[in-house]
Amino acid sequence: MARRGSQTLVFLLAALSWLLLTWQVELGSLLVGLLISLVASLLFGELLTVTPERFLQPKRYLWFLYFIPVFLWELIKANFDVAYRVLHPRLPINPGLVKIKTGLKSEVSKTFLANSITLTPGTMTVDIKGDELYIHWIDVKEREVEKATQAIAGKFEKILERVFE
Repeated sequence: MARRGSQTLVFLLAALSWLLLTWQVELGSLLVGLLISLVASLLFGELLTVTPERFLQPKRYLWFLYFIPVFLWELIKANFDVAYRVLHPRLPINPGLVKIKTGLKSEVSKTFLANSITLTPGTMTVDIKGDELYIHWIDVKEREVEKATQAIAGKFEKILERVFE
């Protein structure tokens, strides 16, 4: 039953995305979009989620809407930090790999966290192994796992848990 729900969800999301991207309701375009959505849902329906009923909980969308400005704020701060380092080349940097631990359980939430970290300038997720993420950090401020986790993922993790888990 979960498989059918996941495929239905992928079909609906793909069809909606097609309509929003093409902005056309002509019969030919609509049929192509529905056909592509159907193929995508049959091929990838199981990969999106094993619990599609979670998408029916409005609070998850509200938490995601809250996540967007938090992420944008962190993105802006990181951009200014990296730009400052570029404009002041004598500013000492301390690049390195750090390990952080996440409490997130689902693969989707871990992937979203890893991508959020990578999209923030100055950090890049190198690998995910279980509940550990390995991050390349332009200026390592903390080597201890707990403190590094709080510095890098602390602002994202609690919100993403409410969105995806």
